[in-house]
Amino acid sequence: MLQQFLNDFGYFALFLGTFFEGETILVLAGFLAFRGYMDINMVVVVAFFGSYAGDQLWYFMGRKHGRKLLARKPRWQLLGDRALEHIRRHPDIWVLSFRFVYGLRTVMPVAIGLSGYPPRRYLLLNGIGAAVWATALGLAAYHFGSFLEHMLGNVKKYELWVLGALVLVGVLFWIRRRIKAARIARQARLQPPAATPTPSDEQP
Repeated sequence: MLQQFLNDFGYFALFLGTFFEGETILVLAGFLAFRGYMDINMVVVVAFFGSYAGDQLWYFMGRKHGRKLLARKPRWQLLGDRALEHIRRHPDIWVLSFRFVYGLRTVMPVAIGLSGYPPRRYLLLNGIGAAVWATALGLAAYHFGSFLEHMLGNVKKYELWVLGALVLVGVLFWIRRRIKAARIARQARLQPPAATPTPSDEQP
C-alpha cells in the first residue's frame, strides 16, 4: 500500500514540499529511498527542481513586490531586514547557502530580489545552491537509514516508528516556528508606531 501510494504521488508530493519549504519531506524521501520505496537519484533530481523553481519564484516576487510581501507578516519583516543586512555584506555566499539556514527559506529569496541582486547571477548560483542542498540532504537521509540498519539490524521492524519520528520532528519545528511568529507579531502590535515628521520638525 505504501509502495503504491509513493509510486502514484510520492515524487509529486516531494516536488510540492521542496517548492514551498522542503527539509522534512526531503529527509523522509531520502529514508524511503533507502528502504526501496523510492529511487534516490530521482529523489535528488525532483528535490532540486522543486527547490530551484520555488526560490526563483520568490526571488522575482521580491524584485516586483518585495516590501509589500515582507510587510504582510511581522516575522517576515523582521527576518527580511536581517536578511538584507547579510546579503549586502556577503551576497554570493548567502545565495549559495541560505537553504541550510533554518527559517530563511522563504524570506531570503524575497530579500535577495529586493536587494537588486542580478537575475542571471542568481539563476546560476541559486541552481548551484539547490543542487548541493538536494544532494547533501537527500544522501544524508539515505545514509541515515543505513546507519540505523547497522545499529538496529532489520530496519523494517522499526520502519513506521522511524517515519513517525521524522514526521514528529518536522511538526515540532513547524510549531516552534509558529510560536515564534506569534510572539514577534504580538511584540510588533505592542510597539508604538514610529513618529511621522511634521513640517515644523524639518530643517529649513
